[in-house]
Amino acid sequence: RGGPRGRGRGRGRGRGRGKEDQKEWVPVTKLGRLVREGKIDKLESIYLFSLPIKEFEIIDFFLGASLNDEVLKIMPVQKQTRAGQRTRF
Repeated sequence: RGGPRGRGRGRGRGRGRGKEDQKEWVPVTKLGRLVREGKIDKLESIYLFSLPIKEFEIIDFFLGASLNDEVLKIMPVQKQTRAGQRTRF
């Protein structure tokens, strides 16, 4: 059931974050070019003018070292009602 290595959980899934080589960021949008050139120096100034951030590298440029990942375990809860079962997360 599931083969010799279980059901596919664990190390073999996902995009392989952390192993990719760090390539030089080439901005695509005008906002990205302004951030790369240093003309926009704070993330707050982007939000002040309600500019859409379409490149994840812009966030990495400002918050790169302070970002971390967390994994949450969300379990479904079933409640029995007169009409049947109701599932909530």
